[in-house]
Order: sequence, then C-alpha cells, then structure tokens
Amino acid sequence: MISHLEGKLILKREKFVIISVNSVGYKVFLSKKSTFNLPEIGSEQGRTIKLFCFQDVKETALDLYGFFDYQELEFFEILNDIRGIGPKVAIEIASLGPLEKLKDKILRQDETIFQSIPGIGQKRAMSIILELTGRINTFLKKRTSGADEVEDTLIRLGFSKQKTKEVISKIPKDIKDAQERVKIALQMLGQG
Repeated sequence: MISHLEGKLILKREKFVIISVNSVGYKVFLSKKSTFNLPEIGSEQGRTIKLFCFQDVKETALDLYGFFDYQELEFFEILNDIRGIGPKVAIEIASLGPLEKLKDKILRQDETIFQSIPGIGQKRAMSIILELTGRINTFLKKRTSGADEVEDTLIRLGFSKQKTKEVISKIPKDIKDAQERVKIALQMLGQG
C-alpha cells in the first residue's frame, strides 16, 4: 500500500494533482482546501511536496487520496468507514480540521459544521454526527495511549490481536517511546 509520497508537483487541478516520484506520475485526489493551498507548479515550494496517502482499492480502480498531515489522514479513515460516506466526501470533511478541533461541535450535534461540503444535507449530517460521536472518544484515547499505538501498528503489520497483546504485556513499562516499544515487540515476535 502506498502511504506516503514525496515528489515534484507536475500538474494541479481542482480535485487532484499529479506528483512525479522517480519519473513515475501519481494521480492523488486532494480536498479543495488542500489543492488551494498547494504551491504553483515550477515554484521553489513545488519542487518537493510531501503527502500522506490513503490507497483506495476497488475492483475497477486504485485511487490515492492525499493529506498534508497524518491527523487529517486518520480522521479521513474514520469517516471513510462510516456507511454512506465515500472517500470523495470523507476527504472534504477531513479537510475541515483535525478531529480535536471538530470534537465539541460533533458532540453538540451541530450539523452546521458540514454546510460547506456539497452533497451533505441536514439529514445526512446528523447521521454522520451520530456515527462519529461513538468513535471520537475511542479515537482520541488511542492517540494518547502508547500501548494502543503499538498494538495498532502491530495489527496493521498482520499480527493477531491476541499475540500482540501478549507481546506488549512483556515489554518493560519504563520504555515509553512508542517506536522503541514497536521495535522491541517486533524482535520478540521474530523470536517466537
């Protein structure tokens, strides 16, 4: 899966860009807000742009969605899992800001936060808010917990949840850095 791209901006349109990475052009869909904030083609800032990516694999297409920061990508992934929201709508919602910024409005069930997103009326906005409300606290807790971050990383690498929990419980508690904990867990899993 493509999760990060760094390359030269060679084409810019309203909803997507093409980035050249080692002479290969990648078409990456962006939110309108992100596209607006891109540098001009050929400018010094446009020589190298970096995007976190979500690769959407379908029977008929492989699409990439790009984000300037990882928090926006995480929020997009939550939104994309909600029934009735596709990646094109999720990318526009994610561009409204980080989940922490939108949390209070979502918890207050303020459907006006989605007014600027085409195709989302009041009824659909309330549906999205109801689904998001249940996921917000879980997501924010995970982000602040190093153990959850390590567990998520190992599960994404293909290890079972049970084996992951077992290995994490054996890592010394005085090691707080998540990357170090992942490295130790991988060593333990490699020995087993």
